[in-house]
Amino acid sequence: IMKRIQYITAGESHGPALTAILKGLPAGFRIDPNKIQEQTKRRQSGFGRGRRMKIEGDQVDFLSGLRSGLTLGSPVTLQIINKDFENWLDTMHPLNENHSENITLPRPGHADYAGMIKYDQKDLRNILERASARETAIRNAVGAVCRQILEDLGIRLHSRVLQIGKAATEWNIPEEKDFEKKRSNDLNVLDDKDAEEMKNEIQTAMKEGDSLGGIFQVLVYHLPIGLGSHTHWNERISSEISRHIMGINAIKGIEFGAGFRAANMRGSDFHDEFDLKNDQITRMTNNAGGQEGGITNGEVFYFQAVMKAIPTLAKPLQSINLQSGKLENAHKERTDSCAVPAASVIAENVTAIPILDMLLEKYGGDSRNEIRQRYFDK
Repeated sequence: IMKRIQYITAGESHGPALTAILKGLPAGFRIDPNKIQEQTKRRQSGFGRGRRMKIEGDQVDFLSGLRSGLTLGSPVTLQIINKDFENWLDTMHPLNENHSENITLPRPGHADYAGMIKYDQKDLRNILERASARETAIRNAVGAVCRQILEDLGIRLHSRVLQIGKAATEWNIPEEKDFEKKRSNDLNVLDDKDAEEMKNEIQTAMKEGDSLGGIFQVLVYHLPIGLGSHTHWNERISSEISRHIMGINAIKGIEFGAGFRAANMRGSDFHDEFDLKNDQITRMTNNAGGQEGGITNGEVFYFQAVMKAIPTLAKPLQSINLQSGKLENAHKERTDSCAVPAASVIAENVTAIPILDMLLEKYGGDSRNEIRQRYFDK
């Protein structure tokens, strides 16, 4: 199925730049670069991030598709210059052949080994550079552009971390106002006390040269009824969201609403009964996560996703040298001890991409005025 919103990213982790071309945006929507930078900075923050975040400033530049801050309806090109490239000129210059010796020690849990075999490479740097989560910096920016169009229509996206390691916070459906409160922690956790316990988990892992994963939640408020469709499996909103979220590095699972907890619930407990309040149809619960049959139902749309621990460890796991055939410690790169808060921000922004696509499919229009007229007359 041809999507209205399409994009492609390019660039290596330590290459000259990360680039994206975003196609399908309607004309006339104002894109605020300060809001893009705010989302970019959020992705770089979080306790447990590595030294790379102190090197990169991640300034998002627009090369096409905007004039005077307004979308033109033509493809939008975004770019982030990798500041660390100047330290990797000999290794990562696109045309320089005098790079360093080959890396032949794949990391367990990384794309290194399978990628080397698939693409018949002798140097795993040819795999790890593109497989790196550094690519999410530009994908996060693409989502941050799309969310501004959604926000112009009154739709709001939020995220929060639910668990890091064994430390967890309460699983519920926060009200939107709960996200407006100033947070003193840097883990994207609503409760500061829970955040402190998670921080202790990360500190322990750091001391032991290890890494931690966790669970985060993304919530979308004020979605209209009718985004997505039950008529084809790949038009369900749950299918499209899953495709984008599972494409984020290290994400190993996603659940909508009560998700896997539904296994312990009877149908009479799980399904969301209808109610009437002030002549308005509402639900008594929201275990479905704001969608039924792959269609948004007017309730808060939310899902949880789990991120595995990062595979690059300060104390490397056992590997095999593909050149010598001997057992050795795995290759080591700069890494994070925990990137769950960053993943929650990325997921929050990336979620805006399929939602905007489905919204444009339902309401149509090539300009802001046309779309707003159709949307608010629904």
